[in-house]
Parts: sequence; structure tokens; C-alpha cells
Amino acid sequence: MKTFKKLISFLLFTIVTTILTTNFINNVYATSILNNDYRKIANIAILLRSFDDPFEIQLKENLEDIQLKNKDKMTFTFYDGKNNSALQTETLSSLVNHNIDLFIIIPANPSEDLVKDIIIGIKQKNIPLILIGISPQIVSSVYKDYNKVAFFSENTGEISSIQGEILINLWNTNRSILDKNNDNIMQYVLLQGKSNNPVAIERTNNVITTINNSGIKTEQLALVNADWSQDIAKTSIENLFLRYGTRIEAIISNNDAMAIGAIEALQKYGYNKGDKTKNIAVVGIDGLPEAKDLINKGLMTGTVIQDVNFLANALYTIGMNLINKLSPIENTNFKLLEGEIITPQLYQEYIKK
Repeated sequence: MKTFKKLISFLLFTIVTTILTTNFINNVYATSILNNDYRKIANIAILLRSFDDPFEIQLKENLEDIQLKNKDKMTFTFYDGKNNSALQTETLSSLVNHNIDLFIIIPANPSEDLVKDIIIGIKQKNIPLILIGISPQIVSSVYKDYNKVAFFSENTGEISSIQGEILINLWNTNRSILDKNNDNIMQYVLLQGKSNNPVAIERTNNVITTINNSGIKTEQLALVNADWSQDIAKTSIENLFLRYGTRIEAIISNNDAMAIGAIEALQKYGYNKGDKTKNIAVVGIDGLPEAKDLINKGLMTGTVIQDVNFLANALYTIGMNLINKLSPIENTNFKLLEGEIITPQLYQEYIKK
């Protein structure tokens, strides 16, 4: 009898131990799965064109704010391209061999060949990718090359049209402010981001087309490729003012940084300092705080606001979707058209009220 009781006790002990062990192993396994697939902190590499670009500095700051609120989900690491495509390529070649879950890149040179090179390099490692500022024409050519790439591009046509409308409205409501020589032609200098940058070229062409389509005749006195730089724009306008002087009736800039540099140059010669009789119209794009301040003071004509906070949050949402193997527009009101993310973001003019 005692032997039988011992046998029963042993069997019960064995059964209970087996159940507990199995549950423990299953729980450990389940926890491991949870930690690896759902609780992993994503490592996101962001390659900016240049840390000297005011708009990209704003974007970086907004992304850093998002990181602070989502420490348990992801971490951003930022890399300065120094406006040098060779440096960016070198940085990217090094990073693809590290533990990166997502790349977000603003190429220093968004040409088709370099965009293809970026996609090829990242595709080999099967890492999701978001590219910013790529011409829609290039997007339509390369988006099928990789199923884990998304393109976040500006609506260049809309931005340029709004910029052109600022000058059109000024011409139509108070022509004497612009047409100082009364020849019925708008003489302008154009500050272009880069000669080989498709987005810069589209901004340049579209704004002039918008003005001409309104019936206003234009004359280009000079086109300067100022490399998106405030300092280069300042130096360029200083030199051009010595050549053209008050023949310059408007300065059209592909971004606010160059527009601000232009105003600094004009102020060197006593212009755009508050005297309405000594003012040259200057328009930019981006809606930088410094540009808005100059506009409020009447020293700059206008700009086109791009909502950098909206862009940062959109990049975060799209990026996390890609990391989690979802559609890039999952749980958004965005649209996906041939690889390009289309958002309901509206650009707005900013002028002195």
C-alpha cells in the first residue's frame, strides 16, 4: 500500500512539474517573441542634406521632439551630408552594414542616377527607405525598383504657383512698388538652389510660368545657383546690385535662406530697411521664423509656408508602418500614387497683413 501511495505521489509530482515547466518555457518564448517583434526599439538613420540648412534644422528639431515622446518605440540618429553627395554616399555605404531598421534620406543631389544608386545599395540589405525631395518624374521612373521605398515629395507646382501669386497680386494691386521704371515688365533676379537639382529647377520654371501666364511680362536679369545658402546668396546679390542696381525689381528665391541672404545684401546698400521708396520685392519658400519676422516688418515681401511639424509627424508614421511591414499609408488619410506619398497638406502664402 505504501509503495502504491509513493508511486501515485511520484506521478503527480512529475505531472505538475511537467506542466509548470512547459508553461514557463511557453511564457519565456512568448515574451521573447513579444520583445523581438513588437517591443524592439527601432533604429532609424536620417541622412540630411546639410545641417546648415535652416529648414532641415527645423525638421531635425521636430523629429527630436517626436523621439522624446516615443523612446520606447524608436531612436533617430542624424547624419550631416554637408551638401556633398560623395560624403552622403560614403556614410550610407557604412551604415547599411549596421543594425539599421529604416533610412530617411534627403539627398544632396537628387538626380535620377544617384537616387537609383541609393535604392540599389539599401535594397541589397532589404531595409525600408523613405526618400524626400525627389522630383515626381524621377519617382515615376524608379519606384518599381524596390517595394520597400516610399517617396515624400513636395507639390512643387502648388508651391511655385503660390510664390508667383504673391508677386502677381502685388503687381496688380500696387504696380508702382514693383514696376519702378514703368516699362510694364517685371525685371527679376532668380536665386536657384542648385543647377542640377530637379526640385530647384521645377521651382524656378514653375514660378516664372505662373507669373507669365497671368499676363505679366518678365525679364530675367540673372539666375544664380546659390546652393540653397544664405551666405552665397548674400555675396551674389551684393555683386549683382553693383551691376544692375535699381533695375532689379524683384528677387525670387527657391528658399527662405537665400531670400534672407538677399535682404542682407540689399540692406548693405540702404535698401529693404523700412523706407518704402528704397525697397526691392523679395519672395522665398519655407516659412522660416526669420523670414516671417522680416515680412512682418515690411522688409521682405512674402514666403510660402511648409508645415515642418506636419512633415516630421508624417515621416514618423510612414516610417513606423514600413518597419512593421505595413503599407506606408496604413492608418492615415494619405494616398499612395506610384510610390509617392500624397498628403492633404496645404501650402499657404505668408505676407504682411
